[in-house]
Amino acid sequence: MNLLITGGAGFLGQQLIRALLARGELSVADNQRPRPIERITCFDQIEGALVDSRVRNIAGDISSAADLAAMVDTDTAAVIHLAAVVSGTAEANFDLGMRVNVDGTRALLEACRHAGSRPRVVFSSSLAVFGGDLPEVVDDSVAPTPQGSYGVQKLIGEWLVHDYTRKGFIDGRSVRIPTVVVRPGRPNGAASGFASNIIREPLAGREAVLPVPMSMKMWISSPRSAVANLLHAVSSEATAWGWNRALNLPGLTVSMGEALAALERVGGTAARAHVREQHDEAIIRLVRTWPDRFSTARAHAMGFVADADFESVVRAHLADHPAR
Repeated sequence: MNLLITGGAGFLGQQLIRALLARGELSVADNQRPRPIERITCFDQIEGALVDSRVRNIAGDISSAADLAAMVDTDTAAVIHLAAVVSGTAEANFDLGMRVNVDGTRALLEACRHAGSRPRVVFSSSLAVFGGDLPEVVDDSVAPTPQGSYGVQKLIGEWLVHDYTRKGFIDGRSVRIPTVVVRPGRPNGAASGFASNIIREPLAGREAVLPVPMSMKMWISSPRSAVANLLHAVSSEATAWGWNRALNLPGLTVSMGEALAALERVGGTAARAHVREQHDEAIIRLVRTWPDRFSTARAHAMGFVADADFESVVRAHLADHPAR
């Protein structure tokens, strides 16, 4: 069985590939036993760093029909589509966001369609599909109303996945992943990136800026839970999804004050002292459009998981990426 991971060179893609390699097998068809994973194609704008005989690292353009046609064939049993231009960059560069997040998703789905094997496709969406006047708690009945380019582009992707599934071209499912914290590596262009920066950088003895008020809350997930939920999404049977192929994943509601308190409990006062407040109105305006509290009864009933608390998220980051 062959799998394709787009955006596979990113931190989440690399952790997902490691988890797949450790598992060694996967069920990607209803009422069938798990099958051995023979090859994982890691496709991104740069080659992935993970070296394994079962992993093929390929660099290319997600919006290129030719590049994608070479990645998807009749042996491709499943695709996990992580490749995207992140929120802040998509808002600042409209054309780039549309090319990667919309045109790239359409090109990938077309490659799956023309392969003719109806692969199972997991689309990584975002809570940014919600915005505007929302209830205090967003549940599974609330309609998406994005208030930023990234959210609009992700919602377009969801509807494309829905329609390609309805037409029988793929077995698709879209998962709205909470803000993933703590992201390892260098800061990126995500508007939500500060939520990782204020934990990761101080634990490594570096300064970090909190650009939003301490009271601002976010809906978050650890990388471990995000990976576990992506694996569950790709292996769960189509009958569990029914007609609605988009799902709000479980997460935690955490204020920035609570996040910094957890940082201090884990890293001590020295780590907490590395964080200073300096508000950025552009980031505040964008993040305020995102909901911070969800009721995810459907996801829990389907077997998806959430983190226990934010301190455990911080400790998991230290265990997976020891401060240097």
